[in-house]
Amino acid sequence: MKVLFRSRGFIGKHQQEGLSSRVPPGQYVTADFPVLSAGPTPHTPLEQWTFEVNGLVCEPIHWSWAEFQQLPSRKYTVDIHCVTKWTKLDTQWEGVSIDTLLEIAGLDPKAHFVLAYSDGGYSTNIPLDEMINDKAFIAYNYAGAPLPAEHGGPARLVVPALYFWKSAKWVRGLTLMEKNKLGFWESLGYNNHGDPWKEERYFGDRTD
Repeated sequence: MKVLFRSRGFIGKHQQEGLSSRVPPGQYVTADFPVLSAGPTPHTPLEQWTFEVNGLVCEPIHWSWAEFQQLPSRKYTVDIHCVTKWTKLDTQWEGVSIDTLLEIAGLDPKAHFVLAYSDGGYSTNIPLDEMINDKAFIAYNYAGAPLPAEHGGPARLVVPALYFWKSAKWVRGLTLMEKNKLGFWESLGYNNHGDPWKEERYFGDRTD
């Protein structure tokens, strides 16, 4: 029997009026940027930091921090939605599109899922089609400054279409897979997909 792990931050507020087109069901808008983590904040020196794309790719590849900074980047303005029910609108990031990374590594047509893994042992699984076509990116700047460690710096995955636990902090790599594999929170009862518009918070919640 699967045990549901419910975050202590899971509290409800009424959805704010006038924002229904941007705020998923059960969410409320906040001006803050709450810090929620599964464990202590890692602090990897930049000279030791690397990022890797492996698994079902034509050529596994890794970058040092200096090399990653040389990749084509762009600025993003996106809304983010936490499973603990807060939504933050118009967050501003800068980083590298997942499309850029997969173009360099070369995508095997058998790949359908991604496992993002991080410092501290965290991982999360995401369907590949939620990651490509400029839907996701690796961010290293937030609000015009280097991404703070408490928010996942030096770099985190950002997948705006899914609940924010899928946007792995302190990300260090992506593994491309043919079959899905549960990540950290997913193995503890969180939803395998995590679409905020369908309220896919926990195992057994609606998944189309």
